[in-house]
Amino acid sequence: MSHGFPQAPGPDTAVFVISVAAELTGLHPQTLRTYERMGLITPGRTGGGGRRYSPRDIDRLREIADLTSSGIGIEGVRRILELENQVAALAERNAELQAELELARGALRNAVAGTSRLPAVPDQPRGGSIVVWRRGGRA
Repeated sequence: MSHGFPQAPGPDTAVFVISVAAELTGLHPQTLRTYERMGLITPGRTGGGGRRYSPRDIDRLREIADLTSSGIGIEGVRRILELENQVAALAERNAELQAELELARGALRNAVAGTSRLPAVPDQPRGGSIVVWRRGGRA
């Protein structure tokens, strides 16, 4: 139920102008522009081309600032951010696969109990392969 209060912006809603983003992160606006040119951050844009930073962008900028202040070079920072993105993508894919596995286990339990038939194997949305294992033998 709404009480007339505006909702807080989501983590990806680009709301902060560059001067506010600089103040929130302790970085100079030119540093933010440099990080954008390097591809470390991608702020949203207004119709007129002005930069707008999201809360997630602010967190990323703070992380970059923490890493550089601890002595890590900008290329090291870039690599750390790439690896963090890969870990997040793998964690998301792992969660998807865990959910699929639980569905398959439930279907198998039902089939063994005689309460339903096994469903057809769905198409692989990411072009994945199906691996078949044999017990006690070699392929």
